[in-house]
Amino acid sequence: MTTQNDTYTSPLATRNASPEMCTIWSPRHKFTTWRKIWLAVATAQKQCGLDISDEQLAEMRANIEVTDDDLELAAKYERELRHDVMAHVHAWGDKCPNARPIIHLGCTSQDVVCNADLMIQFQAIKLTNAKIARATLSLADSAVRTKRIPTLGFTHYQTAQPTTVGRRIAGWANDLYLNTPSNRDEYLGTMFRLRGFGGATGTQASFYNLFENNSDRVDRFEIRAVTSLLVELGVLEDQEAAQAVADIRKTWMFSLMGQTYPRSHDAALLASLATVASVLHKTATDIRLLSNRKELDEPFGKNQIGSSAMPYKRNPMKCERICGLSRFVMNLVGNAYDTAATQWLERTLDDSSNRRLSLPESFLALDGALDLMHQVASGLVVNEAMVRKNLMDELPFLATENILMEAVKAGGDRQDLHEKIRVHAQAAGHRVKQEGLDNDLIERLKSDESFATVHHLLTPEALLDPMQYVGRSVEQTERFIADVVAPLRENYARDLASLGSSDRGV
Repeated sequence: MTTQNDTYTSPLATRNASPEMCTIWSPRHKFTTWRKIWLAVATAQKQCGLDISDEQLAEMRANIEVTDDDLELAAKYERELRHDVMAHVHAWGDKCPNARPIIHLGCTSQDVVCNADLMIQFQAIKLTNAKIARATLSLADSAVRTKRIPTLGFTHYQTAQPTTVGRRIAGWANDLYLNTPSNRDEYLGTMFRLRGFGGATGTQASFYNLFENNSDRVDRFEIRAVTSLLVELGVLEDQEAAQAVADIRKTWMFSLMGQTYPRSHDAALLASLATVASVLHKTATDIRLLSNRKELDEPFGKNQIGSSAMPYKRNPMKCERICGLSRFVMNLVGNAYDTAATQWLERTLDDSSNRRLSLPESFLALDGALDLMHQVASGLVVNEAMVRKNLMDELPFLATENILMEAVKAGGDRQDLHEKIRVHAQAAGHRVKQEGLDNDLIERLKSDESFATVHHLLTPEALLDPMQYVGRSVEQTERFIADVVAPLRENYARDLASLGSSDRGV
């Protein structure tokens, strides 16, 4: 007997993506959405004068949820018909014999498939946005806890002006925030659309014929059908509110298309996911770099094994997975660009097999990466002793400008003192790099009479206090929390409350 263990199963579903995201992209959810679209079409057609009975609509409504038996029957039909949409038309027609004659009336396949894809995308992006917000807030909480811990800054991965641990983490949070709509309305107003019902090439010729060449009836039919789908998604609260929308076509529908909605929309969508992935990759890489310096650790389970060969290892496994999944998302966007570029004239079918992979897998992989980032940010370990040690090893070099200015203020010659500091610093650097010894720059300056006027300042309480060199790091972190994080937390409170656990345990 063949089992799941005898065939390939995507690790995105078994190891990475959440059950919620997997459900959104599941066959049952997709085909149930198809049925909801067929019901919306038939209901709107009846409302606009076609001969469709209440009994037919009631029969469709009673059988709206796709069962396992329905899926098996549709698969049987598809093996015979070699057409997935018609297979489901027949399978549902068997369940709804009275409604069978009017299912899919006037439609082409993409009237169903495209609208369903867009509805599923809406649900997936809503969940994704909530998880971006959750990861952002988790990083922000960590930033608050560590906002006063001074640490070395790096440019070119070389020692630079100090910052604080919290200021750095706030920077990671800000990068994610820049890719998070401040609320759902912002996303809806800029990206979300439904295809509408355009028939085989977008001209609505079939519906125009059904409604006896009456353009007004076609418009009313389409707007009513689209309205039902918007209510189904929760975009509009109820049918009455939907009818009050002044221009539903302009607000909620693509203005013009061929057989499909513009595939450039998919390219823009996957590019936005790839941008989020790039931020996750950068953040996880930073944590991995700092783990090597023993300054940060991602959360590590009591019985977790870091290496099968080296028992002491504590590898940043979660951050490594974030990078791997994010890299996958970033590379998938090329599929969407290629597909958009090769849609000949009104449409070609080479988009279908590609989109069945690139769209769901982009969301599934990013979903897993976002859950991992939430776990890492929520349990991030800051090894303060190592942070301070690494900073203090370099601080004498970083403090030289302030030492120089104080010595000049006390009457010294700036150029002479600059040269003396340069000589001492080079000697101290050689001692550290070539001899493996401690940085003795401060001792060298204390023994040089040229700096006698500032010897009393060369202490941890004065010029060697690292907080003197972090600028406005604390203030900037606090301002970010107040101006950005607090409103984000409020705007996403409802969505965050509905999220499940982010830990799949694998």
